[in-house]
Amino acid sequence: MTARNREALALLPSALLVTAGFTAIFLKRDEFLSDASLAYGAAFLALCLIGHLVIRFTAPNADPFLFPIVALLACFGLVELYRIDVSFAQAQAQWFVVGLGLFAVTMIVLRDYHQLERYRYTIAVASLLLLLLPRLPVIGQATNGAYLSIKIGPLAFQAAEFAKLGIVIFLASYLRDTRQVLIHGGRKVLGVMLPPLRHFGPLLAIWGTAMVMLIFIRDLGSSLMFFGAFLALIYVATGKLRYPLGGLAAFAAGAYVVGGQVSHVQDRVASWQRPFDPVLFGNSSIEPRPPEFGTSYQLAQSLFAQADGGLFGRGFGQAELLTNVGDNGTVTTALLPAAQTDMIYALITNETGLLGAAAILLAYLLFIHRGFRVAILARDPFSKLLATGLTAVFAIQVFVIVGGVTKVIPLTGVTLPFISYGGSSIMANFVLLALLMRVSEEARRPT
Repeated sequence: MTARNREALALLPSALLVTAGFTAIFLKRDEFLSDASLAYGAAFLALCLIGHLVIRFTAPNADPFLFPIVALLACFGLVELYRIDVSFAQAQAQWFVVGLGLFAVTMIVLRDYHQLERYRYTIAVASLLLLLLPRLPVIGQATNGAYLSIKIGPLAFQAAEFAKLGIVIFLASYLRDTRQVLIHGGRKVLGVMLPPLRHFGPLLAIWGTAMVMLIFIRDLGSSLMFFGAFLALIYVATGKLRYPLGGLAAFAAGAYVVGGQVSHVQDRVASWQRPFDPVLFGNSSIEPRPPEFGTSYQLAQSLFAQADGGLFGRGFGQAELLTNVGDNGTVTTALLPAAQTDMIYALITNETGLLGAAAILLAYLLFIHRGFRVAILARDPFSKLLATGLTAVFAIQVFVIVGGVTKVIPLTGVTLPFISYGGSSIMANFVLLALLMRVSEEARRPT
């Protein structure tokens, strides 16, 4: 069986999952079976087959598993969002179509992705501007104390989702040219070989950008994501462990200093350390539904929801998502706040149990495995670094949000790729997928 035929066959489980998920939700809400679940499953399969045909005709040698894994994650997200609110699922389905369109355009137009190297400085400047735009007074939008979004008229998007792609492209191109200097050049300081300062600039620039994001944008998740991807890239480019270790030490020192000065960071760390503290929780005595949200209420409810799921979960549509809406339309209480974005992993764990949560994590691990395999098979340094950077930033994003929801690290505001509600995330990650497929096509093409 050819790679493309395996890819087409692997899309069937996603369509079946969409059908089964919607069927379970319909039975829970209406207590009768509707043929709408079959229509949704067929529509999802048709959209995925369109993406498959684009790959078949533009990249016939590309990896056959990346796209089916993305389809599996996306269908899981659509089912859960429909379970939360029909409007979320409708909007996400529209963004899925738009993201699939961007994927197709990238696959068709960017036949030679090496052309991106010519514009690396332009891409880098544009990415840094995207990171700073949410802090501007008119177009910047704050969410839970962090400046994440840009709003221009009716349109709003998260700039960091697109900036991550540009920064990875720039670093992959820059390190391709300077990796030999980083390995052999420079002089020894205290027995450690350091490269010339002019070639060491990107490390200082990225470290400085991460600190700026902590101070001005207050986006903990994106700062971890960008800096972690850079450390992975510089290690792969040089093979020297001193660079990631030095970078981690510099980031830790900067985070310690910034954390002592920025109240937003202090609140996040305190909520992470003591999520059940009555003061942080929002009430003098912990109740199932406190009258006001505290800084740790979201994390505490996430832990309650995951524990309540048990091994097999409560079933699709069974989780308790209760909200009280005031006269002015604001939500005053919620059992699981932001279930469609930050807390969607907790909702999945509650409804599908530990087994369902493990299945989601395994799907992400398979995607990451295939991405790094593409990097191993790539035939030139830029392709290797590009595939490594794209996969690393994807992997770190998954770790940051899952780690925050499960109390491994402080909770941040990044999205769970292809599952969380949000057009910016799904569009940017479809472009990331297209770039990986392009690198895979060149790497697996017979010589």
